[in-house]
Amino acid sequence: MNCAWLEVLRAGRVSGRKRLAALLDPDDVPLGAGLAGLVGRLEGSAVTDVFIGGSLLVRGRVTEVLGAVRAGFSGPVTLFPGAPDQVVAGADQVLFLSLISGRNPDLLIGRHVASAMQIRGLGMPVVPTGYLLIGDGPLTTAAYMSGTAPIPAGKPGIAVATAVAGEMLGLQLLYLDAGSGAGVPVPTETIAAVRRETDVPLVVGGGMRDRMQIEAAWAAGADLVVVGSAIEEGPGDLAWMPHPPQH
Repeated sequence: MNCAWLEVLRAGRVSGRKRLAALLDPDDVPLGAGLAGLVGRLEGSAVTDVFIGGSLLVRGRVTEVLGAVRAGFSGPVTLFPGAPDQVVAGADQVLFLSLISGRNPDLLIGRHVASAMQIRGLGMPVVPTGYLLIGDGPLTTAAYMSGTAPIPAGKPGIAVATAVAGEMLGLQLLYLDAGSGAGVPVPTETIAAVRRETDVPLVVGGGMRDRMQIEAAWAAGADLVVVGSAIEEGPGDLAWMPHPPQH
């Protein structure tokens, strides 16, 4: 099934139109009126997209969070699943993540086999995504749960070679992630190096906590920037987030 959202990212890659996503972890966001209020503030903010998912879900609240986002947010909603049981009906698309920065076979093909028929049954567009963890610590939830070491932040050549390999394998989106709770974002040098050597849309997230970091990631070549922890820690004020460039 073709994915209209991916086509928008591809067109933006050519025209210079950027996007900004809020990542909502169902374990960490409130439900009820608190979530409705947050979604309303996202709708009135610079955010163009909402991602839903997390590395560790213990409350199983993906459906409830997705429903609240659908009720109050007009932009695209993407599942960013950390496990097959996070894939539920109702989103616009799901990122079919291959953790190509690591060597854990379960995250290269195992979970894909476990979830493929379920996702096909939902009839949801799938975006084959090369997922790369980048950073030197402290240890993030994503790195711990995946049992893999991130690509060192000071080794952009490794990130480039990994990203190019993913593109050669046919992956249609690349996602560079410093991980939830990262102390620093993915270095702009790494973003720029990956952008120069690949042609598919590029998503960058993790460690983004101010306007300058988001704008620097866009300027380095990110097509879509993802903000998670900063929104969780300050959900009442989202005015600091910059509007994505549209040229």
